[in-house]
Amino acid sequence: MDRHSAQRLWPRPPILPRPILMDQRWERVVFLHWRIPSAVVSPLLPRGCTPDKFDGSSWVGLIGFEMAGAGFGYRRPVPYFGTFPEINVRLYSIDGEGRRGVVFRSLEASRLAVVLGTNLARVPYRWASMTIDDDKSTIRYRSRRLIPPHRGASTDFAVARGSRDMSDDPLAQFLTARWGLHTSVAGRLMYVPNLHSRWKLLDAELTHFSDQLIETAGLPSTAGRSPESVLYSDQVTTQFGRPYAVRAFG
Repeated sequence: MDRHSAQRLWPRPPILPRPILMDQRWERVVFLHWRIPSAVVSPLLPRGCTPDKFDGSSWVGLIGFEMAGAGFGYRRPVPYFGTFPEINVRLYSIDGEGRRGVVFRSLEASRLAVVLGTNLARVPYRWASMTIDDDKSTIRYRSRRLIPPHRGASTDFAVARGSRDMSDDPLAQFLTARWGLHTSVAGRLMYVPNLHSRWKLLDAELTHFSDQLIETAGLPSTAGRSPESVLYSDQVTTQFGRPYAVRAFG
């Protein structure tokens, strides 16, 4: 058992350190997750983090949603540029002080200005042509990357919404109740805290899947493997606080 495996997972957020730097909504969120060996995950995390595990496994997520009303500060949405489709590939981390987080390997977005701005902050957004098709029963995300690295990398997945409440499922909480992200700036481990209301999660059924993004993010291809977890949520509102440096292991 790893040193933090006994920590309780909290579906509700801690207090967010002020000031609030960003405010946004995530709508029509699809979560696809697969088990993955920790030995594969470890080299892809910032120095000072180790893989966070559930049931002895690390996990990789492919997450599709519509970013809505994003803006700087609190409730200051940016017109047009603050709303766009996004698909990200993410891993799960824990640092030496026990903070659980997300590590983004790639983030596809359809707004070039957003991509250019976030790249300056070393956030790995990639410009892509993206569509969301939603008939209120099935929702489908499609994306094709327009710029290097891995220009042309694509993903295409769809799920049928279920009706079973998964909000209290332990694995669902582990994958979604993440109150910050880990990143590295000039070789220093940083933590960017965030909060959001508790997820209202439903089960979902994968109806179509073709993906290159996970493999191009440096992870083994999931082709031919069904995800161990498929979830859907209508929306959540989230805020991000000021990043701060954290102590590394050892």
